[in-house]
Amino acid sequence: MQRRAFIKNTTMISASFFITKDLYAKSEGPVYGHNEMQYRLDTKWGQLNPMKNPVNDCHEMVQDGKGRIILLTNETKNNILIYNKSGKLLDSWGHEFPGAHGLTLAKENGKEYLFITDTERHQVYKTTLDGIILMTIDCPMETGLYKKKEEFVPTETAVADNGDFFIADGYGLQYVFHYNAAGKLLSYFGGRGAETKHLDNAHGVCIDHRYGTPSLLVTDRTRNCFKRFDLQGNLKEIIELPGACVCRAVIKNDYLYAAVLRSPNLNKEGSGFATILNKENQVVSNIGGEEPVYKNGVLQPMSQGEKILLNPHDVCVDEDENMYVAQWASGKVYPYKFTRV
Repeated sequence: MQRRAFIKNTTMISASFFITKDLYAKSEGPVYGHNEMQYRLDTKWGQLNPMKNPVNDCHEMVQDGKGRIILLTNETKNNILIYNKSGKLLDSWGHEFPGAHGLTLAKENGKEYLFITDTERHQVYKTTLDGIILMTIDCPMETGLYKKKEEFVPTETAVADNGDFFIADGYGLQYVFHYNAAGKLLSYFGGRGAETKHLDNAHGVCIDHRYGTPSLLVTDRTRNCFKRFDLQGNLKEIIELPGACVCRAVIKNDYLYAAVLRSPNLNKEGSGFATILNKENQVVSNIGGEEPVYKNGVLQPMSQGEKILLNPHDVCVDEDENMYVAQWASGKVYPYKFTRV
C-alpha cells in the first residue's frame, strides 16, 4: 500500500507506536528536511562496481511504469543504468551520448519512451526503454536564430499529454521550442534578455498538471526562480527561490521537487541541496539546506545547511514518496536514496 494511502486510512494510532517510531528513527541515523517532508539518507543505495558500470556525471533520473529507476549519465560505457527500488542493477545500455544531460519519460498509446538531450551532439533523441532511437531532433536552423548547429545546446525536454514536446535550449540561446508529436516545430519563446519573459540558464522544463489546465515550468537558474508559461509561451507566474540555483522542476502529487545545484550562485562549488514546494508554491522543506524562512510572506534567501549533497542535478520521486538524487561533478558518486519518514 502506498504511504499516502496508508496514512489517510489510518486514523487511530496508539501513543506507544509514536514512541517506538521515534526511537527507531533515532537508531537509524539522522533525519533530514523540515515540516512534513523529512527523510533518512542512504548514500550506498545506487553504488555499483565502477570498473564494470561506471558513472561520470549522474544527470537525471525517472521512474517507469514497472517501478524501475532509470539513471542517465554521460559515461559512454553505459549511458543508461536501470535499477530496482532496492538499488539492484537490472539493465544498462547506451554508448553514443557523450553529452547525455536531460532524461524525460513519456507515454504514448500505452507505451513508454525516453527523451534524451545531448549537449555535445547538439541533438535530442526519442528512444525506446531499451535504447532504440526512434526520432532525432537537430538544431532548429529554420528559425533563423542560429548561425551554426553548435549554438544549440539542449538540456531538457517535457512532453504534453497529446504528444507535443518542448525542448529547452538551456546551455544555448535560451529558447524553449514547441514541437508536435511527429517532430515538427510549431513555435518558440523565451531567449536571452532583460524582460521577465526572457530566460537565463533555462536548464529545465516540466509540464505541471496540478491546477487543472496544464502549464509549463521553465527554470531560470541564474535568476533563482521557476517561470510558469502557458503552453502557448505566455508568462503567467514567477516562483522566486532566492539563493537557489535550481535545476528542473519535478512534480509528484501536489508537491514540486527540485535539485538545487548550488547556492547562493553558480560560483560556489559543493553548495547544493534539494528543495520541496507545496501546491501553493511555498517551500516546505530543504534537504541538506537551511530551514525555509518567510517574512511577511516573502521567502528569505536559502542556502546549504548540511553538506550531505555537493552539486545535485536532479531528483526522482517514487510512488512511496522516497526521493533519489543524482549529482553532477561530485566525485562520480552514484545516486543517493532519501527514504521518507
